[in-house]
Formats: sequence, C-alpha cells, structure tokens
Amino acid sequence: MPETKVKKGEDFNEWYNEIVELAELCDKRYPIKGMNIWRPYGWKLMNNVDSLIRDEMIKTNHQEVCFPLLIPESFFKKEEEHIEGFGKEVFWVTHAGLNPLEERWLLRPTSETAMYPIFSLWVRSHMDLPLKTFQIVNTFRYETKQTRAFIRVREIHFFEAHTCHHDFERAEHQIKEDMEIANRLLTKLCLPYVFSKRPDWDKFAGAYYTISIDVLMPSGRTLQIGSIHQYRDNFARPYEISYETEKGTHSFCHQTTYGMSERLLGALIGVHGDNKGLIIPPEVAPLQVVIIPIIFKGKEQGVLQACQNIHEKLLQQGVRSHFDYREITPGNKYYDWELKGVPLRIEIGPKDIEKNELTTVRRDIGKKTSVPLKDAQAVIQKELDSLEKTLYENAEKLLKDNIHTVSTIEEAKKKTGIITLPWCGHKDCALEIENVLEGNTLGEPIENAGCTGQCPVCGLPAKTWMRYAKSY
Repeated sequence: MPETKVKKGEDFNEWYNEIVELAELCDKRYPIKGMNIWRPYGWKLMNNVDSLIRDEMIKTNHQEVCFPLLIPESFFKKEEEHIEGFGKEVFWVTHAGLNPLEERWLLRPTSETAMYPIFSLWVRSHMDLPLKTFQIVNTFRYETKQTRAFIRVREIHFFEAHTCHHDFERAEHQIKEDMEIANRLLTKLCLPYVFSKRPDWDKFAGAYYTISIDVLMPSGRTLQIGSIHQYRDNFARPYEISYETEKGTHSFCHQTTYGMSERLLGALIGVHGDNKGLIIPPEVAPLQVVIIPIIFKGKEQGVLQACQNIHEKLLQQGVRSHFDYREITPGNKYYDWELKGVPLRIEIGPKDIEKNELTTVRRDIGKKTSVPLKDAQAVIQKELDSLEKTLYENAEKLLKDNIHTVSTIEEAKKKTGIITLPWCGHKDCALEIENVLEGNTLGEPIENAGCTGQCPVCGLPAKTWMRYAKSY
C-alpha cells in the first residue's frame, strides 16, 4: 500500500505534520496561527478521549462545571506568582464594540483565577468539603515558539480538575488519586509515561509542587501531556477560600489541580503511527472496524448482504463498525482506512461466502486471517484486545529502551531519550547540565530512591536523581 512521502524514522517532525494533514484530523489554514480547525474525524477522536476522562471523573466523584471564558483583570491580579507565570502569554480584551472597557478582561490561560473567587462563595463550612470539580474547555496562550498541531498551539482543548480540601493531608490523598486516574487513562491510550516532580524554578505558577506526566516520542524527545499540582493554601489565601471548622474556627482550604490537553492526541499520533498513517487504540478509535466488500460482477448482492449482516451484529455488540460500500477500488479503501488508523479491517468476497468465512486484517501487523462467520464477533473482539496489548508493549519498549541512568555528563552526552543523573540540589548545576545536553530538566523521579553518587557538575554529594531530556 502507498506510504507517506516522509518516513517516520528519517524525519519524525515532517512525518508528523504530513500524517495530521492526510488523516484529516485538523486544518491549520485558519488565519490565526496556532488556532486550528478540528475536522470531523479528529474531533470524534478527541471526544472519545474526553469520554474516558469524564468516566474517570464520575467514578471519583468530581462534578462537571463550565466557567466563563473571560476573566476580569482584578481576579487575575490577586495571585502575584500566577501573574508572573502567565503574564506574557495572555490575550487581552480591551474594548466592547467601540467602547473601551473600564476593566480589561483576558482569555483564560488556565482557570484558577476565574474559579477561585467563586469557590470562596461555594465553600463556607467543613460540610462543603471536599469540593471536586472539573471542566473540559478551551484555554488560550500566546505561544511564541513554532506551532505544531496538537503539540504547541495557541487555542488549547483542555481538561482541568480543581479540588478543595480540609487540609494538606487530604489534598495529598487527592494527588495520589489523580496519579491513579492518569495511569488508568494512559493505559487505555496505550501510552506508557513517567511521573516527575518538577524543579522549583519550573513548577506551575503558584504551586507548592508540580508533578509532570511525560511521554517519550520516537524522535527521542519528551512530550508533557499533563500535570498535577499541589497548591497547599497558596491560592486559598489571596482568594479567601476558607471554611468554618467543626470547632467554630476558620481555616483556609488546601487545593489541587490536575490537567491534560489535546497533546494526548499528539502523543497518540507520534507514538503509535507508522509510514502508512495513524494506528489508533481501539478504546478511542472513531471507528474500530471497517468492513470492505470484495465485489465481482454478478455476485454483488450476496457480498453486500453478508457485509451488512456482520456490520449490524457488530453495532449491536457495541463495536464502532463502518460498512464502506463506496464505488471505488478496495485498494483505495485500504489506503484511506489505514491512513486513518482503523484498528481492524474486515474483507468479504465471494470465496469467503462460499466458505462461510470472512478475512480480518489488523492495522498494526497487516496480517490476514480467515475466520468462520459463526466465530466472527468473538474473534474480532479478541483481535482488538490483542492489538491494544501490542501497541502498549511496543510503546513501553520504546520508553524503557530510552531511559538511561548514568553518573557523568560524558556518558549522558552519548545517550538519547531520558537521561537520569545524580543531582546535588542546586539550580545552577541542573541548568549547566541542561546547557551541555541542549535539553530540559524534567524533574525528580516520583519513585525516587536514595542517590549516593556525586553531582557531575560540582562534585558535591548528590541528594537525589534528576531527569533531563530534549522536549517539545
């Protein structure tokens, strides 16, 4: 079958751009750079990911809200560190028609400053806690680097969970729950990842600490697809989010957030795709099975009826099936659906009908298998499960083969992917390693074991391990 002009292993970035366009996920021709149009197939894929997120939120007793897009400047200014973190990235609204606004508004870069003045009205008593909310909305940041679909954009499809708790310990419990949610979600997306505690100089603005969620792309660069933040009472104090305790005293809430963006799609495309196009995990594939009739003159009706029958049975089973009866060649159909990453193809021709069989073709390995019609539904589900397992195993191997723990900068320079080095705890040493490796500091591994080595920069005893990588 035809392949992409640019090969994934030769120029990953150009291959990625080509796949996004050919698979009709989005259209980048909107006249504002970094604000792309979601095309139907891409939007369906994003909605399927959103559905998994919503399911996780419902299971963990989060309530969905939807806050306004615009934030008054006075709300935004209440948390100084947050202002410093986002001040250069916000879009400002200064006029309503021809009339200057008395107070400027901004398009939300994230929603803390929109939500928290209202949280102070919602939370009054210890009986109001925990408050667990989430929303799936668009956020806006003035990205100055080169934009790339789903990876670096100015209008961002964004999931964010915001919670309020009685104290630090219960907020810490929420952080653990968020990590469990992320693990369940990313397993369904077949995306192995690493949790890292960001260094203090690169944590989320206003946070006590930040945990990043990073996926390794085949280019050797990491892509941060989400983050979890422990705020303590850093936002509760300026926004006056407090509650009356059982003893009648007042205490400030401790807060957390957990966010992920459309970068999840960027990771799906980059990690799983090949030179024929996308390979989409069955959990989120807009179409899980496509049925293609192999037509011979005079035998059309029997083939089409057999295709329709299996299509209806699959729909009844809850499989997202599509019967492609377009009057084009089977080869052209194969190309279209391989490009769009449909996990499983079914072919039915006159010979299959004579044998009471159909043929299955998995998108990842391309192997054709003859299946008796009576076993078709069970085999199809088994094939989808097997493809999902294979996608995860391949991505896990990519990650594990490219995490390297070394003790010297000389060793680190010979490696690609995620490099783990001893660290003394001083910012200047980490920045020096960033400079030498031409990468970024990801953070300390969450599962950090004691490090007995020496900092490769200053030679002082290491306090911990630190991860570095080139990142998108």
